[in-house]
Amino acid sequence: MTPLMARLVGRRARLRWLHLIIGGALLMPYFLVGTVIVGLYAPGANAFTSQSAQFSAFGYALPMAAVTALLPTARPLSVAAARALCGLAPDRPLADGPAASRQARVRSAAWFTLHVGIGGIVSGMTLALVPFAVCVMALPFVPALRESAALGARPALDHTWVLAVAPPAGAAMLVALAGCAAAAGALLAHGAPVLLGPAPDDRLAAAERRAAELAARNRLARELHDSVGHALSAVTLQAGAARRVLDSDPEFARQALTAIEETTRRTVGELDAVLGLLRQDGDGSDAFAGPGLDALGGLLARCGVPVRHETDGDPGRVPGPLSAEAYRIVQEGLSNALRHGVPGSPVRLRVGVGPRELTLVLDSALPPGPPVARPGGGRGLTGVAERALLLGGATEAGPRDDGVWRLAARLPLQAPAKESR
Repeated sequence: MTPLMARLVGRRARLRWLHLIIGGALLMPYFLVGTVIVGLYAPGANAFTSQSAQFSAFGYALPMAAVTALLPTARPLSVAAARALCGLAPDRPLADGPAASRQARVRSAAWFTLHVGIGGIVSGMTLALVPFAVCVMALPFVPALRESAALGARPALDHTWVLAVAPPAGAAMLVALAGCAAAAGALLAHGAPVLLGPAPDDRLAAAERRAAELAARNRLARELHDSVGHALSAVTLQAGAARRVLDSDPEFARQALTAIEETTRRTVGELDAVLGLLRQDGDGSDAFAGPGLDALGGLLARCGVPVRHETDGDPGRVPGPLSAEAYRIVQEGLSNALRHGVPGSPVRLRVGVGPRELTLVLDSALPPGPPVARPGGGRGLTGVAERALLLGGATEAGPRDDGVWRLAARLPLQAPAKESR
């Protein structure tokens, strides 16, 4: 098959032609209603014999089709038909799901109107021209056709040259019809990604959903780092201490092993909760919150480092999500002190609940020598800063002149207002 023939009657061209005929079939209910409207103001007009009545009914049909296509569920049907029959390029995707925004519904209605409008014209040409062209091609071979009233029984049909050109003339009509159908199909295929593709509102909504999913996954990653990382640091310290005094102080070793058991059991529970959320298909809005400030006593008792704890204000005033984030910040600060602080040196923790903000300050002794930056496992201090930033607060971390490493966080008690668009 030559390239020209492939463009006219190839598989893609045939599928597009079928898509146009389907558009014509979809137009028929609207066209019939249009003929009724024409009959109301022009009682003598027959929409099936009068061209002016036909065009008037066609003009009434298109607005009615556009109105019905404004329904959100119209787009998925149009997208399914276009994907199956229009032969679209893979790099020009169409939108999925119902049209949610006004802009998407208007574009979907424009596509449907274009589809049924062009499809109605091509379907009418196909129904009228194909039988006529076949009859013209058969004139030299079927004498009864030359006498048929449908062809006017014109005397010109008795001329030999007229009968000689009749077959190629009929074939030319069919080729012209195929060319019109191919051009109309190509026009719809070009317009499908424009009108049925993701609208700017759809792209914005998809980007927001993706950002929410990434934010939820980042939060889960921070939960894993903070809970598991802290547990491993505490278990490592307690196991080392138990090994050193196993023979000289069995009671202390027994307490250390008990603390290890409690820490690992609690951490396994938190790990199961986080992994369960990762298996869900939701957007992460139900992300694992974990314990809050009311559980600080248990954390300080099993953290593996002595802590001097001071509280100013009522921790019960702190909202639940903020309390959970504050717990994680304290947990990461204690893990940092375990990994990089002076062994056995106490950590000072101050929790202040003011009228508008929550303040957390952790001071741990610096080891001898020049102060160095604490890496925090690659995610620890960075995760603390991210937590505070998401809550509208801020953190500071670094060595001080008095020989301590300070981690300080200020978190507003009320969530920051979102900017309106």
